[in-house]
Amino acid sequence: MLPTLNEFHALESVVKRIPLNKLKSQGFETQIVVIDGGSIDGTVELAMDLGCHLIEQSGDGKGAGIRQGFQYFLEENGDFLVMLDADGTYDAKEIPDLLEKLNHHDVVIGNRLNHRLDSKAMTRLNWVGNYLLTWLAVALYGIDIRDLCSGYWAFSRDAIKKLQLNSMRFEIEAEMYTSAVFRDLSIGEVDVAYHPRIGEAKLGSVKDGSSIARKLLVRKIFPVPFEELSSDE
Repeated sequence: MLPTLNEFHALESVVKRIPLNKLKSQGFETQIVVIDGGSIDGTVELAMDLGCHLIEQSGDGKGAGIRQGFQYFLEENGDFLVMLDADGTYDAKEIPDLLEKLNHHDVVIGNRLNHRLDSKAMTRLNWVGNYLLTWLAVALYGIDIRDLCSGYWAFSRDAIKKLQLNSMRFEIEAEMYTSAVFRDLSIGEVDVAYHPRIGEAKLGSVKDGSSIARKLLVRKIFPVPFEELSSDE
C-alpha cells in the first residue's frame, strides 16, 4: 500500500523496485494499492498506467488515507499488508525482510534510525525530533521501539482488524503504535535504508511533531478513539 500526494516524480521508481517475482516465488499473490490524497501532478494517471489499484481517498490527510486503505484490505480478505511512503525514501526491495519478520510478530516497523540512514535524508532537527518522539512513546507505553515515525510498516490481517484509529494526518504512525500496544499485539522491527525524498517534503517539523506528541498523550488517557466507543454502545 502506497499513500500518495503529488508523488509523480518518485512513484514509478518505487513501484518498479517492488520485488514481485521474489514475492511470487515465496508464495505471495500481490496487489499494489495506491491511496491518493488529491494529487494534481499526474500521480493518479501514473498509478493507473503502472497497473496499481487506485483508491482516491474521501478524506484529507495521510491518516485518513491509510485508514481507508486498511478498510479496503479487510474487505478484499488480504492476509498481509506492507505500507511504505511513495516518495523514494524507502527501498521497496526490502519488503521481503519485513514479511519474514512478520512470521514472528503481528506488526513490524522499518527502523530508519540506524547506520543505513543516508546523511542527507533527514535534517538534524528531524533526526532529533524522531528520537525524542520515539523516547516519549516508549516512556509512556513501555514497549521498546526505535523509530516511531517510520513510514514503512507491515501487518498481519488480525493486527489490522484489531487496530483502533481515528488519526487524520501524520500522527497516524504514533496511533498505530499506541493501538498495537493496547491491543496486545507483538511489535517487531527491521533496520531499513532511508534515502533523501524525491520532491517537496510535506511533513512540518514543529507543527506535525507537536501533533504526534499530543496523540501519544491523548491515547495514553483515552486508549480507544471516541468514535470506536460510540459504535460499541
